[in-house]
Amino acid sequence: MNQQLIEKIVGEVLGQLTKVNSGPKQQPVLPANTIPIAVSARHVHLSQEHVEILFGKGYELTKKSDLSQPNQFAANETVVIAGPRGSIERVRVLGPARSLTQAEVSWTDAMKLGIKAPLRESGNIAGSGAFTLIGTKASLYLEEGLIVAQAHIHMQPQDATNLGVQDGDYVTVEAAGIRPIAYRNVKIRVSERYRLEMHIDTDEANAGLIKQGTIGYVVRSGEASQHVVEKQSAPEILVNKQHSFNKKLLSNDDVRDIEASEIIVEKGTIITALARDTARDLGKSISVRK
Repeated sequence: MNQQLIEKIVGEVLGQLTKVNSGPKQQPVLPANTIPIAVSARHVHLSQEHVEILFGKGYELTKKSDLSQPNQFAANETVVIAGPRGSIERVRVLGPARSLTQAEVSWTDAMKLGIKAPLRESGNIAGSGAFTLIGTKASLYLEEGLIVAQAHIHMQPQDATNLGVQDGDYVTVEAAGIRPIAYRNVKIRVSERYRLEMHIDTDEANAGLIKQGTIGYVVRSGEASQHVVEKQSAPEILVNKQHSFNKKLLSNDDVRDIEASEIIVEKGTIITALARDTARDLGKSISVRK
């Protein structure tokens, strides 16, 4: 391997370590009545009991990276979610362990699994979808716990005061862009331990071509729309589009820069671990040319 490739791999690893060790970023200053929108990909919350069943007695989740919400993290551990029609591999576990186990997926994911997943607030799993989790040590069948998470906004009490809302209220959030969209019945969740951010799933994000960091406008009942369409070029939609990659090393930056949904590499191409993680998080696939 030549020196340039080695330096690129080392730089990527060091960059990821810096990201992990630096902790969550500070909340940026936003215009009035606006909130940052975050796209939440499919994930699983596990109770400690189920952590030990899936990964071994005495096992504890290990941190991969911090999440935007304080004291929450993406774990290194992943599981397989299985249903009557199919399965989804390498689903990220979020930590720390909780009192109840639940899986949050998109409606598209639920259809692939063949599971009837109700639209619910996180934590409300009574009578929800039955599913199977597969870990490194065992599998676990749960009679309930699989949901499509309802769009919601985390905020602190001062944020609620500034926005004129209370815990449990419902608002409409509009996002400007080339495909303007309004998310209705978005639930307000207020706590001192939260950081201001709206969470939507990948189906909701795709409907409005939403990217991480998009700003939403909060519209309360009876208020006029604040929606303004921004002039910008249309991004390419990642549908059945392939990209032939001919370099010797596929890195995290390469995966982010490639707009196609399928990346085809030559046999012998080095693919970094972070590149694989990024591809999975962005819904892209990497395959070797036959």
